[in-house]
Amino acid sequence: MIVHRWNRLFMAATALLAACGGRTAGPPPKVPVTVARAERRAVPYEVIATGTVEAIRTVDVTSQINGMLVRVRFQEGDEVAAGQILFEIDARPFAAALQQAQANLSRDVVQAENAARDAARYKTLASNATVTQEDYQQKQAVADAATATVRADSAALELARLNLDYATIRAPISGRAGNIEIHEGNQVRSGTTGPLVTLNQVRPILVRFAIPSSQLPELRRRPGPFRVLARAGGSRDSSQAADGELSFIDNHVDTATGTVLLKARFANNDRQLWPGEFADVRLVLGVEQDALVIPSQAVMNGQAGTYVFIVTDDGTAQQRPVDVSRTLDTLTVIARGIDPGMMVVTDGQLRLTPNAKVDIRGATSEGESSQGTSSHP
Repeated sequence: MIVHRWNRLFMAATALLAACGGRTAGPPPKVPVTVARAERRAVPYEVIATGTVEAIRTVDVTSQINGMLVRVRFQEGDEVAAGQILFEIDARPFAAALQQAQANLSRDVVQAENAARDAARYKTLASNATVTQEDYQQKQAVADAATATVRADSAALELARLNLDYATIRAPISGRAGNIEIHEGNQVRSGTTGPLVTLNQVRPILVRFAIPSSQLPELRRRPGPFRVLARAGGSRDSSQAADGELSFIDNHVDTATGTVLLKARFANNDRQLWPGEFADVRLVLGVEQDALVIPSQAVMNGQAGTYVFIVTDDGTAQQRPVDVSRTLDTLTVIARGIDPGMMVVTDGQLRLTPNAKVDIRGATSEGESSQGTSSHP
């Protein structure tokens, strides 16, 4: 009884295995992907960098004399013009010193003229042997000393006049005033007191940035002038980028970083750029009129180099090695490896293997429908 039961179980298991072994495996499922067509278009040749905004000129306004600050003639943050009065120091001591210097000069001029007349008279007398030659030489020495005193008085007068001018502190450049460091009533001391205020010229303004030395030959090969676009680091609106021009290329490559320093000049009339902030910089070297481009997300990196997956007419994926020329925003310029019109996979590559069947779910370029003929074998 038991033997018959085991025989029936064995035969049933054998029949089941035979039935399973007779079935053939079905085709693997299609891999859903998104595609875009490789196309030719005019693409700017740009160098992307991060720069720092700096004032074209910065001046620390200091005092040349000692005295009490009696008046501030501007407000913090004002736009000041070159020559505008900024500070006034008590000028009364310097006005008195100027008057004293003028009086000293007048007195010594009279004495010098009298000494010169005496020397001339003694010269005549000495020629007639009325006085000795030593007497004449003594009078001439007195006249020369008086003349030297007049010259010293003239210098003292100019210094007194200069100190009086220094009591009025003017803006040496046009620019934007920063924080006022010293206010009315404080004693100002030349050489020990720090800057009274710092002026930054922000119109025009500079942006300094560095590019790899490998891009320097391309920069030197192309004719200028070169357009530079700069967008403040905190701004996300690319349409508001400031438009300027490359103004400086350093005369050496930094051996520590392998970069070369560049500067661009911007009118900055709308004050988009502010000294000290970071800026996203685009150096436009020209326009490549017939560049072959694909979306950047289509490019993959492997042990053998860069590659893309293309979709053939029969709906299969093939891996193609490509040479990347450069990357611009969301586009990558391809030097060789694919042809215009080829469909490249932009999403779903990680699930692909060579010759895998694909199911195109969408497209990333105009004219590509979500269901294309290439999705069918």
